[in-house]
Amino acid sequence: MAKKQLYTLEYPVRCSPQILYEFLATPSGLGEWFADKVDERDGVFSFSWNGSVEKAQQLEHEQDKYVRYRWLTAPKDEYFEFRIEKTEITNQTILVIKDFAEKGEIKDQTQLWEYQVKELFHRLGS
Repeated sequence: MAKKQLYTLEYPVRCSPQILYEFLATPSGLGEWFADKVDERDGVFSFSWNGSVEKAQQLEHEQDKYVRYRWLTAPKDEYFEFRIEKTEITNQTILVIKDFAEKGEIKDQTQLWEYQVKELFHRLGS
């Protein structure tokens, strides 16, 4: 199996880092846009889509800055991360998503993230 590579996506968001962080780091927030249902127990998040469940451990987080998860079925060095940045000049909030995929799958994975982020923006009213 080919080694997956890290790729980064950036999306300008019209909301405060505090509000955005809640949608990225809490089960109720993630359940609004990322999965049909999200539960958390002892730092392990259970994401449900159409009856299928995937689990991810929250590895690191900093309030209103970033949160990093790792699928329990993924290699130890792979993760997906939501980072919240502010542009210096315009002070605009930017959502930075980092994820891993095989080279040939990055385009498909990017399209999946585009769909998910569109749903997030809809929930945020952004």
